[in-house]
This record gives sequence, C-alpha cells and structure tokens, in this order.
Amino acid sequence: MPKVSVIVPVYNVEKYIEKCIQTLVNQTLQDLEIIIVNDGSTDDSEKIIKKYKKEYKNIIYVTKENGGLSSARNFGLLYATGEYVAFLDSDDYVDKTIYEKMYNKAKETNSDYVECDFYWQYPDHKKEDIGFRYKDKKEMFAKARVVAWNKLIKRETIVENKLEFPVGLYYEDVEFFYKLLPYIKKFSFVEEPLIYYVQRESSIVNKQDHRTKQIFKVLDNVINYYKEKNIYEEYKEEIEYTYTRLLLCSSLKRMLKIKDKVTKELLINETWQNLNTKFPNWKKNRILKNNNTVNGIYMKSMNNFTFKVYTRMLGLIWR
Repeated sequence: MPKVSVIVPVYNVEKYIEKCIQTLVNQTLQDLEIIIVNDGSTDDSEKIIKKYKKEYKNIIYVTKENGGLSSARNFGLLYATGEYVAFLDSDDYVDKTIYEKMYNKAKETNSDYVECDFYWQYPDHKKEDIGFRYKDKKEMFAKARVVAWNKLIKRETIVENKLEFPVGLYYEDVEFFYKLLPYIKKFSFVEEPLIYYVQRESSIVNKQDHRTKQIFKVLDNVINYYKEKNIYEEYKEEIEYTYTRLLLCSSLKRMLKIKDKVTKELLINETWQNLNTKFPNWKKNRILKNNNTVNGIYMKSMNNFTFKVYTRMLGLIWR
C-alpha cells in the first residue's frame, strides 16, 4: 500500500501542469502514488502528462469526460490505494518535502488529518498564509481554512463515511470539509508553507457570475447533513457563525465583482435575506461576539443600513 495518494484533476492547464507534475515526481517521500485525472482537456495537457507517465511508474493516468473539479476528484478517489489521500490542483505546485513531512506528522501523532500552511503565489511575489492553530473540532469548524489541497486525510475516513465532493457546484471544498469534520478523530499541523497556490486571472475564483449563489445550496447541504446525522445541535453555534462568516466575508465579496448589475443586486439581496431568515439572531452568536479581528468587527457592524452602504460603496469601486 502506498503511503500517500495525491489526486490531481486536470482541465486545460497546459501552461501549468508540467511544473505541478515535476514537484510531485521529485518528492522525498517514498511510496507516493500520483493519480492524474484528465477531465476532458482539449489542449496539450494530455501530451505533457503522457511524457511523465512513460518515465515514472508511480503515476496513474486516467481520463474521463468533462464533469468539473468535484467529478474529477471523486473519480480519482476510485483509483486511490494509499493510506492517506491528498488533493492538489493542477495549476499549483508543492515543496519537494511536503508529503514526507505531512505523512511523518500523521504517523508521529496518530492523526487522520494533517494541515500545512501555504503561499499565495502571484506573478511577481508571494504571500505566506499561516493558519489558525485550532485546539478542538469546534474551533476547527469556525476557524479552519476550508480548502482541500493543503490537507492530508486518512483514506479510510473518506471511504468508510462515503464522502464525496458535490458535483456541479462551486464551493465544493466547503461542503466536503464540513461533512468530513465530524469523522476526524485526531488532527495535527505541519507549521510550514509547503504549497504554492498560484493566482491566475482565468481561474474559477476570479470569474464571478450567477453561479456564485451556489454557496447557499452548499451551506444548506451541510446544514441538512448535520441534521440527518443528528449532530446539528452539537455544532449549532459553529454552523451559525460559519454561515455568517462565509456569506459576509467570502461570497459577498465575490458577488460584488459580478459584472451583470441585475444578477449582482439579486444575489446581494438574497445574501442578506438568507442570513437573517436562517439565523435571525446571528449577531448574538458567542463566537462572533468574541471575534475582534478586522473581519469580526466588520461583521458585527452589519445591519440593514450598513449592509446597504457597504455593498453600494464596494459595488461602485469594483464594477
């Protein structure tokens, strides 16, 4: 059994995929399985992948019709045989020691989940992103960075609980992470930035349109999942805070960048309506009250009037 399976979805990334693969085939960890999923690319990505496939025996290359990031990750999981699983986006790249360090940390601490820090990689500079070191799962729920690609996860945790990424939805990492969280028994950190999160204008996060509203569906899926598993009450305060934080600090900022004015206005109004309908007492949330960061102060300042002023002001700046 390989120690780690790294799943890499690929779709039309001929400019980036070679660097990504190079950092994987040169890993210091022995027994690494690299699963590359070609999600219906129409450029020269396949040509580049096949070149490395011929040279490296630990590359598993599979192809499928285009179905999106979630579909490709789920497809890759079907081929994974490693003790642990990692996900890496094909336009990003990693330090050559990442999986050795994360795997060793998992074994030393008997963790089924390990997280590391990363760099935001821009064309002319990089910025280090250091995560909050949460002490328990409730802190984890409220303060973890909800991305799939800086984690190492025990494969049996995913398989036994039949966890998948939601197909056809943006914010797939949000749904996957929060459905995974209840099953994590022990977590740990590698306190180093070991991933280079490449920023490019053509990426999904830099293209905002009506699909940005899918955050509402994803969060509803999480809430319904917790209710079905009878754990909603246990995490209710964390769910309320996270719902507030994601709507006001993440998706709202994306919505303000939508070019179509009618769509933008509709989604902005829907954001405020959903928040106050789902959680009418969100401003009394204990986690929010104790949050004195810039984001915390910003959220606590929101009311019917300030929300309209804020969205109108930034809408003019970002239009």
